[in-house]
Amino acid sequence: MQKFAEFFFDVGSPASYLAWTQLPALCAQAGASLVYKPMLLGGVFQATGNASPATVAAKGRYMTVDLGRFATRYGVPFRMNPHFPINTLQLMRGVIGMQLRQPARFEAFLGAVFTALWVKGANLNDPAVTATTLVEAGFDPVEVFALVNDADIKAALKAHTEEAVARGVFGAPTVFVGDAMFFGQDRLDFVREALAA
Repeated sequence: MQKFAEFFFDVGSPASYLAWTQLPALCAQAGASLVYKPMLLGGVFQATGNASPATVAAKGRYMTVDLGRFATRYGVPFRMNPHFPINTLQLMRGVIGMQLRQPARFEAFLGAVFTALWVKGANLNDPAVTATTLVEAGFDPVEVFALVNDADIKAALKAHTEEAVARGVFGAPTVFVGDAMFFGQDRLDFVREALAA
């Protein structure tokens, strides 16, 4: 029986970035498939009444330090984006658009966006910076921006976000193994155990 880990994420979440650096190898070791579920975190927050930890100054400062600790533990580069929070509506439409229309390039696209945000600290609120980032990663900004404005892509992102909320998601990242839900990149040990069960 095939095992799956469903990964609900938003590229504007630094914890989603850290989870993304670990989940492919974790799933491969468990003989499980990683199912990417792009969602709009802002939509989830709006539906659930939740908010970013950064809205509480002390919690935001702690979160930044803690994310750095986990990056060190994982051995991955991490830089808190100086332009945080990022409005990810266009970015997440691009992510799900690539997943649906160019699946062979989806992981490369996702990697380029995550790296730009959480390694390079790029201001992807700026369309010109986003276009430059895409060109440097080998993508055509015109093609990507066309996906962003595609009605079917918009509907798909909305559907994923609504699915997340319906399943109890309140933040990112959230991983499901079957009906078991695990919130946060610091719960990956539980994901590993669930896949091994």
